[in-house]
Amino acid sequence: MEIALLVVSILLIAIVLLQSNKASDAGQIISGGNDVLFQNQKERGVELFITRLTILLGALFFIISFILFIK
Repeated sequence: MEIALLVVSILLIAIVLLQSNKASDAGQIISGGNDVLFQNQKERGVELFITRLTILLGALFFIISFILFIK
């Protein structure tokens, strides 16, 4: 079970690093780029897949960690 946690941890780190940089968009809101604030962009294709995979891996990480804690 520890090996599964290690694999999920490494995959989670890798998939988070692959995500698009949304922090720069948030910085534009503060610096005066108000057009970003009201933009309604939907994730499509690869971005949507990466987001869903991140949620799945995060949930798996939490569940496996909880199971190991209970043992």
